[in-house]
Amino acid sequence: MLSALVRDAALVLVGVAGLWVGAGQFVAGASRLAGRLGVSGLVVGLTVVSFGTSAPELAVTVDAALTGEADISVGNVVGSNVVNLGVVLGGTALVRRLPVDAALVRRDGALMVGTVLALVAILWDLTVSRVEGALLVAGLGGYLLVLLRTDGEGLDHGVDTGPFRPSDAPRLLGGLAVVIVGAHLLVTGAVSTAADLGVSEWAIGATVVALGTSTPELVTSVAAARRGRADLAAGNVVGSCIFNVLGVLGVAGVVTPISVGPAALTGTLWLLGVSVVATLLLWSRRALTRPEGALLVALNAVDWVVAFLGR
Repeated sequence: MLSALVRDAALVLVGVAGLWVGAGQFVAGASRLAGRLGVSGLVVGLTVVSFGTSAPELAVTVDAALTGEADISVGNVVGSNVVNLGVVLGGTALVRRLPVDAALVRRDGALMVGTVLALVAILWDLTVSRVEGALLVAGLGGYLLVLLRTDGEGLDHGVDTGPFRPSDAPRLLGGLAVVIVGAHLLVTGAVSTAADLGVSEWAIGATVVALGTSTPELVTSVAAARRGRADLAAGNVVGSCIFNVLGVLGVAGVVTPISVGPAALTGTLWLLGVSVVATLLLWSRRALTRPEGALLVALNAVDWVVAFLGR
């Protein structure tokens, strides 16, 4: 039992490391290649970098859906958004007060809540059909068009394409390959860990897997805070939450229909509550204070406890 748990935990850690390294290489290679092709920095930021930082969630969600681990697939999306709002956004606010642009709250905060409401409606029958997945992807396309028309207001991905190098194309493909392999290892390790501990796959997907795939967002927010640009954390986190629902789950639903257990609807309703609280806190003073950050972290902790108690 102990040796199996250690082995499965090692798979999870190796998978997370692969996702982290692979996503970074993919973003760097793709950004420079896009720059070489004359693509603007704004478009690179809204597409290549956005997709790259969410590549772990996408790879894990699609892999889990294709292997029949639906609860891990949807649990990763829902859990990642709770982690983004709790650990990433709340944790960053504990380190430094986060000023927030009013336009971000009006547009992206409201849209984030709207996407979760749509997800609740979709999961009401505990399924995500191909048509529903396509509708989510279409919603992502509309969101990107809005961002392009407003010149990416409220978002800053820190895109620095740099000069193109011959090694950038292999770097892009190699990074993508590492992400795919890392995702499979993480899903395999997560399923085995759930069996070892006697807990549900939803609990593992919404906690361990979600935390692992949210690593790029956490690193991005911490780096922004260290550069004295803590205000960027809110924009990146909210944007990532929107992309996870519309893009990640949407693509997974298009690839294969998904059927989940009742815990998925309960978890999504909790995410809706956290999203509303986070948006109201950002709206209240146009900033996220340390006590408010502590509240978001606490809500994340409660979600994890409930997930494991529900087994």
